[in-house]
Amino acid sequence: MRSRIGLIAIIVATVLLFFFVYPNAWNKGADFLNKKTGLESKKHKIPHFFAVRAFHLGLDLVGGTHLVYQADLKNIGDQSAGDAMQGVRDVIERRVNQFGVSEPLVQIEGTDRLIVELAGITDVNQAIQLIGQTPLLEFKEERPAAEGTVIIAKHLGADAGKIQVDSLCAPQNIVALSTFLQQFQDDPCFKSTGLTGSQLKNSQLIFDQTTGQAEVSLTLNGDGAKLFSDLTKRNLGKRVAIYLDGQPISIPTVQSQIDSGNAVISGTFTPQAAKDLSNRLNAGALPVPISLVSQQTVGATLGQASLDKSLKAGLWGFLLVAVFMIVYYRLLGLMAVLALVAYVVYVLTIYKLFGVTMTLAGIAGFVLSLGIAVDANVLIFARMREELRAGKTLTASLQDGFNRAWYSIRDSHVTTLLSAVILYAFTTSIVKGFALTLFVGVAMSLFTSIVITRAFMFAILGPRLEKNRWLL
Repeated sequence: MRSRIGLIAIIVATVLLFFFVYPNAWNKGADFLNKKTGLESKKHKIPHFFAVRAFHLGLDLVGGTHLVYQADLKNIGDQSAGDAMQGVRDVIERRVNQFGVSEPLVQIEGTDRLIVELAGITDVNQAIQLIGQTPLLEFKEERPAAEGTVIIAKHLGADAGKIQVDSLCAPQNIVALSTFLQQFQDDPCFKSTGLTGSQLKNSQLIFDQTTGQAEVSLTLNGDGAKLFSDLTKRNLGKRVAIYLDGQPISIPTVQSQIDSGNAVISGTFTPQAAKDLSNRLNAGALPVPISLVSQQTVGATLGQASLDKSLKAGLWGFLLVAVFMIVYYRLLGLMAVLALVAYVVYVLTIYKLFGVTMTLAGIAGFVLSLGIAVDANVLIFARMREELRAGKTLTASLQDGFNRAWYSIRDSHVTTLLSAVILYAFTTSIVKGFALTLFVGVAMSLFTSIVITRAFMFAILGPRLEKNRWLL
């Protein structure tokens, strides 16, 4: 009786989870019955119980852009490479999320590389623009005139006398200073203060109340507010410069010490340019420079073709396995196929519930785990047949068959699980997808082979089967 109740519970759970995996089956059935029975226009019609929720499909199945960035970790100081790369990943993920890209994948590969996958975006230039060059915001103070003169002389030589430091560093000559910086990568006017975009709490678009000019308001965090207070205190009556990506964009004169931690970037911004700058600043400054080293585009048509072929391969594989099991193991094989159906439903439920991204490699891992699940049943049935040939009853043969097969099943599954963990931890993103689906599939195989197959087998035991052992 208990075995029958357990079997019913498994069947009910499998059916419900099937509708979770494939809700259109329920919803289309509900629509059909509502239409046929006239309930479609009435209040108490059969509802759509299961919301349609799609699987997360990888880039190779839906199309999109695959980018690989390399980080320059030479000047990270006391910071560990791992922390620096984690910071880069977090910043780029925030940046991509701001543009509403569906299910972006941003992950670290190795020690200095970052993988960015943007599903649905097949324009590489658009993808690169989405990530963009993360702004480096810096607050700088005046460099002593003597130092500036030396820097100018170093780069211009005999022509140094044609340029005066005071003139080059004046706010009205900001374009000339930018040209000098672009050409020589050396700043004769301003020096770093340690106050950068990393101390920025948030920024937003504002408009000057007098001129109506678009500006960017900055709010600094606690450390930034203290640095800014010290900066404005020691530079009263002097100029400070706000640099973005190594270029000066504003050179105001400090009128008073500012303790509030608030600052404003003014300039010749259009409202859209100021808004874009604010968004970029809010996304954060990269802790280390990065460069694009690889790019790849997968078309949506190619992705759909790959998905169709994968589904067909999986379906044919399942059917061939089912036919073999039923032909060779007869009733036992039929029970194994039913358990395999439940196994597929449970695995797909986990994939969908936890947002596992399905890729071609991931599908390969799932198909492999399907074979491992079948192998577990084969071990059980082989042991059971040995017990039957030894003259034991069906119940004893089934019990002993499971017990004898358990150790082999456990050991093979555990070693495969360990292999999947190692693959996931130490390999690239493509192999990670394979390892993850393999791990989930093998873990579920361990459950279905011992619990579900066992429940099916004990449910069919009885005098009638005892008289028809040829079915086994």
